[in-house]
Amino acid sequence: MNASTTRRLTVAQALVEFLAHQYTERDGRRHRLINACWGIFGHGNVAGLGQALLESGAASHQGATPGQGATPGPPVLPYLQGRNEQAMVHAAVGYARQCDRLSAQAVTTSIGPGATNLVTGAALATVNRLPVLLLPGDTFAGRTADPVLQQLEVPHAGDVSVNDALRPVSRYFDRVTRPEALIPAALQAMRVLADPVDTGAVTLALPQDVQAEAYDWPEEFFADRVWRVTRPLPDADALADAVRAVRGARRPLLIAGGGVHHSEAEDALCAFADATGIPVASTQAGKGSLRHDHPADVGGIGHTGTATADALAREADLVIGVGTRYTDFTTASATLFAAPGVRFLNLNIAPFDSHKLGAASLVADARAGLEALTKELSGHRVDAEYEAAYGVAKADWERRVDAAFGARDASVRPSQTQVLGALDALVDDTDILVNAAGSLPGDLHKLWRARSRRQYHLEYGYSCMGYEIPAAIGVRMAAPDRPVWALVGDGTYLMNPTEIVTAVQEGIHINIVLIQNHGYASIGGLSQETGGERFGTDYRFRAADGTYTGAPLPVDLAANAASLGMHVLRAATVGELRAALAEARGANRPTCVYVETETADTVPGAPEAQAWWDVPVAETATRPAAVAAREAYDRHTAGRRRHL
Repeated sequence: MNASTTRRLTVAQALVEFLAHQYTERDGRRHRLINACWGIFGHGNVAGLGQALLESGAASHQGATPGQGATPGPPVLPYLQGRNEQAMVHAAVGYARQCDRLSAQAVTTSIGPGATNLVTGAALATVNRLPVLLLPGDTFAGRTADPVLQQLEVPHAGDVSVNDALRPVSRYFDRVTRPEALIPAALQAMRVLADPVDTGAVTLALPQDVQAEAYDWPEEFFADRVWRVTRPLPDADALADAVRAVRGARRPLLIAGGGVHHSEAEDALCAFADATGIPVASTQAGKGSLRHDHPADVGGIGHTGTATADALAREADLVIGVGTRYTDFTTASATLFAAPGVRFLNLNIAPFDSHKLGAASLVADARAGLEALTKELSGHRVDAEYEAAYGVAKADWERRVDAAFGARDASVRPSQTQVLGALDALVDDTDILVNAAGSLPGDLHKLWRARSRRQYHLEYGYSCMGYEIPAAIGVRMAAPDRPVWALVGDGTYLMNPTEIVTAVQEGIHINIVLIQNHGYASIGGLSQETGGERFGTDYRFRAADGTYTGAPLPVDLAANAASLGMHVLRAATVGELRAALAEARGANRPTCVYVETETADTVPGAPEAQAWWDVPVAETATRPAAVAAREAYDRHTAGRRRHL
């Protein structure tokens, strides 16, 4: 190659330089595609990517441009120090979601345990269609030292390493075994990260000897490159079919999924609902697509949905899915959409999702598709009686939420829903709630009043315990001017509290609401319903019979959070909780509000609010609880149907 058109760098140096020049662009706004790189270093990356990040100027933290629509900074890749590899992925995913998938972050690890710790985070990213770039170190490509420390030896395959565990949870995987192979691998990685259909975890496994190897790179490899995120329009014939289906429906219901948010289609959805009067229910990922007080918003759908939304779903003759994957929580395990002859119309940018449930398929960007539907449906509106009926049901549900949130006596210990009620009374449109697992997702989906498009941040595709704290850090990085709350139960906290140290170190002001209920509340309830008698779900000492039914464990999680550097406020009563939440919201440092809750709760539980979830129950059993649970299971399964 001509020396004037090449630059001699190591593979790691070239990758860092390349990443610093990648951008996405949508609607004329440009974003850094890879905003920063999280990393924990070991022998698999310390002298490769670690050295490259240091040499690039990342140690100065210059050039970080968090937030949506930020002007691209200098071509440097900022470095962020984490404590746990899985948590670093969660932080990167939280950041990417808050940025509407237009900006993402990278994560580098050493070989061995550091690399395998990425697997859970990678699965979460891919399940939720959220971009993250994984850069694990790998064993020697040249095999001059074989086996190396932490290498998994596979007798029947010399080219396998632990990084191959990332293949099934990555949307794109490549192992860069020669310097020149980085060029096509890096370009393919960017293509997938920026593609709204294919995005998810992307893995480039980097053998440690190759990372440090020098090569003469063409200067074109380091030129600014823009990956345009387009808004595909619906096919004209498919649009005409969709319009006929909507005009012919008497009881249509729209289900808003996460694709509405990713597409920034909230205003288009609002215009559609205003024009047609069609009620809008939401999945966990789609909640907040309409404000809670919009007349057409009927709340969460499915197993954890509202009575209003689920009643409409049972009677709907047309279900319009926008940007949803139709998980079993949404469909109540194929029992919710019960009307004879019910049909489906799916608007989705991914053909894989748009064809689910035998639907009429409208493959398009959510915003572009909704705008096209609204235009073609001009003058059409649902029957006034239908609109009035769901309006009455919505108002009735709001009264039940008020009752669940309220606490007449400020001197008593709060229930979990009263904790949410205290937070609901405090926040405004700017606050963001982050949650993922336990009993909180069900309560939030039913009860939370979402005030803005990105206020409600629930990771419920993978429902990963330990996501909340690191994800809140990523969210706050993307939205540095908005209050961010990580809602965490004791089980989730014990899974992954390590990034509290990161928040303290970096001065990232997140608030943690830490709820102590002495065990796995959600799974305990599920165990009770399915004949498991809460086996193994409480955090208690062993009793004389060997079960975990003794006294609660003397664990002080508030002291633990304080020991990691967080400012901690303890709240024993409803009144103290209200004061602590207000103090945390006004603080200028990472703050934890610790509250022990009553186990008896006040979630509305009328029969019409319940939608089934299929968790198979033992077909043969001797214990009465399991026998009764199986009888109930058989009754529910009789209502399942396939929508073809």
